[in-house]
Amino acid sequence: MKHLTKNTRDFVERSTEHERITSCRFPKWIGYSQATKIINRMDELLIYPKSTRMTNILLVGESNNGKTAILNKFNQKYGASYDEKTGNVINPVIMVQAPPEPDERRFYNAILEHIFAPYKTSEKLDLRYLRVKKMLTELQTKALIIDEIHHVLAGTPTKQRKFLNVIKHLSNDLQIPIICAGTMLAFNVIQSDHQLANRFEPRVVPKWSNDMEFKRLLASFEALIPLKKESMLTENSITMKLLVMSDGLIGEVARILELCSIEAIKSGEEKITKEIILNIDYISPQDRKKRYFA
Repeated sequence: MKHLTKNTRDFVERSTEHERITSCRFPKWIGYSQATKIINRMDELLIYPKSTRMTNILLVGESNNGKTAILNKFNQKYGASYDEKTGNVINPVIMVQAPPEPDERRFYNAILEHIFAPYKTSEKLDLRYLRVKKMLTELQTKALIIDEIHHVLAGTPTKQRKFLNVIKHLSNDLQIPIICAGTMLAFNVIQSDHQLANRFEPRVVPKWSNDMEFKRLLASFEALIPLKKESMLTENSITMKLLVMSDGLIGEVARILELCSIEAIKSGEEKITKEIILNIDYISPQDRKKRYFA
């Protein structure tokens, strides 16, 4: 089992078949180069001197291509902690999801719920904004993450402008970077406001292609999958099959390998083979689109 990391190898040796199958279903973080670069850039933003024109990041990419996983990994690095000297809670990074439509009140509510702060439905918007600003300052928040920012497009142009102004004012008043993420439509959201567009640094998470980076990704996955035999996922024919089936999306790759590894354990094969890949109960993104529009 030299193909496995030491921790995975130890887990395989001491675990039951059921425990290994359960392990296959847990998400696995792979620190591939693009993800690492993006996280390093977000790290840098946290140590920027405060100003009224903070540099922000707009992370864009196809759905299910790892954007939220990157944000979660960054968010986990800076989890809330308790300062014993001051008796205060510190929460350097706060991550929320944009409301289904550009609604200022629901956005404030999402932030307040994240930090476990109560709120009254009757509270006026300007007072709620002041309370959000005050609490983020007390928590020493250094960055605010807004995932699914493309939801803003679900509203009227007037609502879109108002919501973008909220983001702009929060960044200005708190003097912290804003990190937004969404599908390629997120470009349209930010570009609709000239001032915001100049402040957001775009970072694209591209689809995967048949290159050495993709092979390294597969090798990293294989090292974490609790199978007793080596699957040789970097063999050209298997690599191409995984790439085509997944449409180059890392979330789809992870799902395919999850199903394959479970079948490999159940069947006693203990490795992912071409036959297993061809026979798992999986519908590719392209086939899903065809069925939806049929």
